[in-house]
Amino acid sequence: MGRYEEVFQKSIQDARGFWGAAAEKISWYRKWDNVLDDTNPPFYRWFPGGELNTCYNALDRHVEGGRADQAALIYDSPVTNTIRKFTYRELLDQVSHFAGALRKLGVEKGDTVIIYMPMIPQAVVAMLACARLGATHSVVFGGFAPHELAIRIDDARPKVIISASGAVEVKRLIEYKPMLDKAIELASHKPSKCVIFQRPMIKADLMKGRDLDWDGLTADAGPAECVPVKATDPLYILYTSGTTGMPKGIVRDNGGHAVAMQWSMEHIYDTKPGDVYWAASDVGWVVGHSYIVYGPLLAGCTTVLYEGKSVGTPDPGAFWRVISQHGVKALFTAPTAFRAIKKEDPQGEYIKKYDLSGFKYLFLAGERLDPDTYHWAHNLLQRPVIDHWWQTETGWPITANCMGVERFPIKPGSSTKPVPGFNVKILDTDGAVLGPNQEGLVAIKLPLPPGTLPTLWQADERFLQSYMKMFPGYYFTSDGGYRDEDGYTFVMGRVDDVINVAGHRLSTGAMEEVIARHPAVAECAVIGAADSLKGQLPLGFVVLKAGVDTDNNKIKEELVRMVRGQIGPIACFRESCVVARLPKTRSGKILRGIMRKIADGHEYRMPSTIDDPATLGEIEDALKGMGYAKKG
Repeated sequence: MGRYEEVFQKSIQDARGFWGAAAEKISWYRKWDNVLDDTNPPFYRWFPGGELNTCYNALDRHVEGGRADQAALIYDSPVTNTIRKFTYRELLDQVSHFAGALRKLGVEKGDTVIIYMPMIPQAVVAMLACARLGATHSVVFGGFAPHELAIRIDDARPKVIISASGAVEVKRLIEYKPMLDKAIELASHKPSKCVIFQRPMIKADLMKGRDLDWDGLTADAGPAECVPVKATDPLYILYTSGTTGMPKGIVRDNGGHAVAMQWSMEHIYDTKPGDVYWAASDVGWVVGHSYIVYGPLLAGCTTVLYEGKSVGTPDPGAFWRVISQHGVKALFTAPTAFRAIKKEDPQGEYIKKYDLSGFKYLFLAGERLDPDTYHWAHNLLQRPVIDHWWQTETGWPITANCMGVERFPIKPGSSTKPVPGFNVKILDTDGAVLGPNQEGLVAIKLPLPPGTLPTLWQADERFLQSYMKMFPGYYFTSDGGYRDEDGYTFVMGRVDDVINVAGHRLSTGAMEEVIARHPAVAECAVIGAADSLKGQLPLGFVVLKAGVDTDNNKIKEELVRMVRGQIGPIACFRESCVVARLPKTRSGKILRGIMRKIADGHEYRMPSTIDDPATLGEIEDALKGMGYAKKG
């Protein structure tokens, strides 16, 4: 039996023993009463009775243990021409004082705080300060429009919102404060205070009585000590797109999360204390939470916070420069970033300018890694290119080639094997387990390991409906795929209406809700079509109300503005088409799955339940007009 098989079987057959041993790597104020409480499935709880503080484990214990002068955070911002390093001591000082400032505003254990910030060190400080006080933070990606932020304000009901005056996108300045003001205006819940970090290039106007300047607030704030919390208390809420317009608030607990993050850094990423680890993502996404902030710091590593792009800041050599300059051992990013580099520098000329001798691994996730991108990256780097698969809900990888356990040969298109703790099965629609090379629905046998979602924020029933009721005893991933005869997992994509745009999960249902508000639109459908750069792009189809006498191009331009305004530019909604009718079943269900297959040039079967087969031909013509529906 190989090392991987030994570790994996231990994690499944003796989960309590396995994770109890892993939890010894974390500092606890009080040890747990039980490793796993399984008395109320599927609401499992890890380490009940245990007490800890995540910020203490990420900062204080490293300062006390001899790492005070090691770099904890490297802020690298090509868009502002800034590089700044923070030692563990310096980062702890900033976090403890900002926690003291929040405490002056009345923030305490059990409160919620929304963080709406760009990729700056203050975003990390704000997250850790909340954790220090036992407050639950909810980071909202800075690219989201006021409407989306307002939804999250009403659901999380924050006592305080922390934001910044704005962001720098390559050479464009984006003001955050007007979006924040509009969101608060739209929201029913009003925060008591907003803390605004003023960036030098963008000055925000502060509202008297509500808004406070970050620097002024922290100038006379004393440091706050860590507040012990229960292992089962929430550390953060992170909203992810659901199949409706209402996002789902993924809850992450303190205890299981800390244990899983610590374990994953060593065993999946082969990253040890003192190593430099870089996740080129955003703190607004789960990758940013897990592997920019918490994972590397819990493990005593140096983490890189990068405010830039893979190309254009200033050139396709941007990633190579960061790796070389800061001695990065492992890089984690989305395939989209490498497709962009490949497009701009197909021969890899820029890499020749940099010394990458200390670089060991490239990890890719967030969307399916297509074989072409894998081969290009592998041939260029001559290092392991690791495709691994996970979700906002799980918080850390479900399947991976675990570099710190046992390295397996790579099969392009596969994310290799289940990570210890994740008992992955391929099921048919009746819930029967399928054999090798039989494509079906990807599910994970319960209980899920530590660090995964215990429920949704104040929505237990939605948690059950979204993940647990489809296949009792399993967590349903909403992805399809198969496992081959060697146990390698191949995840083929979503089976619901959530699409993956440049590694970001976005709801086509939410886009449809926006489009349907246009006064000329009678009905609509949005699908995700395959895109060589972004992974998927949304395409809209609209049926106009009878008697509408408006130029179609004007309507399309208005729809783009509406989606951009309500969801944000991150939706990348640019293409739509006016059609006479949408293909439906006789019961009225729109055939979005078949529309996707037509867009991607895949073969499809005419469903027996279709109301009018001619509608599919009309959709195919419309897609061809947009440059899609080409046979592979």
